[in-house]
Amino acid sequence: MNKLKFILGITLLFILSVNVHGQTLKTPKMNLPEMDLSTQLSGILNDTSGLDLNSDQKDKLTMNNSSFVDQLMDINKSGKSDDDKKTAFLGLKNNRTKFLTDLMGNDMLKKYSSQILKSINPLKSKLGLAALAF
Repeated sequence: MNKLKFILGITLLFILSVNVHGQTLKTPKMNLPEMDLSTQLSGILNDTSGLDLNSDQKDKLTMNNSSFVDQLMDINKSGKSDDDKKTAFLGLKNNRTKFLTDLMGNDMLKKYSSQILKSINPLKSKLGLAALAF
């Protein structure tokens, strides 16, 4: 009787393990449209929450952000060497920093820059050398 219970137990365990092993977990895949990198960057740069900017400053910042992202993508897609791209990105960064300092002042620029860097961190691998501009 004990042998029969043992054999039935082993058989049941074997059947269950085969069934579990044969099943694969399939997670449902959502078909969400992936935003392109320039749209993501524009969204991050245009987020001025927590900053006390007036409407004129916001308008100027939005226009500059659009131009900045366009220039960034143009440099990134160009056939220039990596050294030339680095130089172009750093020049773009310097021009942008001067513009933002004139627009916001140093204190607000530090807050805005910190906010941007936190948001852009996950995109750095996609940006490649373009991340130097931030």
